[in-house]
Amino acid sequence: MRLTLFTDYSLRVLLVLATRTESLVTIADLSKAFDISYAHLMKVTHMLGKSGWVETVRGRNGGMRLSMHPSKLKLGSIVRHLETDFALVECFGEDNRCVLTGGCELAAVLARAMQAFLDELDRYSLADIANGSPALMVLPLWQEVTWQRRMTRPSIEVVPAVAQALLSEPVPPKRREAGRSE
Repeated sequence: MRLTLFTDYSLRVLLVLATRTESLVTIADLSKAFDISYAHLMKVTHMLGKSGWVETVRGRNGGMRLSMHPSKLKLGSIVRHLETDFALVECFGEDNRCVLTGGCELAAVLARAMQAFLDELDRYSLADIANGSPALMVLPLWQEVTWQRRMTRPSIEVVPAVAQALLSEPVPPKRREAGRSE
């Protein structure tokens, strides 16, 4: 499953706000730091404000900040709120016309996998992720880092090549040829 860019951008904004709790962060600063369209971030921050997670302040010295402690925001709740469609297959959607509905093991497997995915996200708060993301502390923003627990290293360094490998098909173990010893 691929999260939408909207959710990706929303999570990035929330992570920055989790590390700069005592100052206002502007859309312009985030746009520049992440190289994301200002217009996209306007939509993201509008939705985050409507969600109640982010307080927005209008005006010349305005910006945004988290409206609650980052430990109170669970990733599973955030993703469930932001993602509009978890329909991996047609039978999960509203306009289901699949003839296999009700008798297909694929739907059952995918439903369990989706639940496992969301259960894993529910294990972590925004504070947990911010704490394990040292790159947030050096992000080029003028706002000083104001919230920081003891930093930990990320549990796995995910760069594009690693992400691709994690999502690719598992490699079957090599089979020994009969009569051959190694």
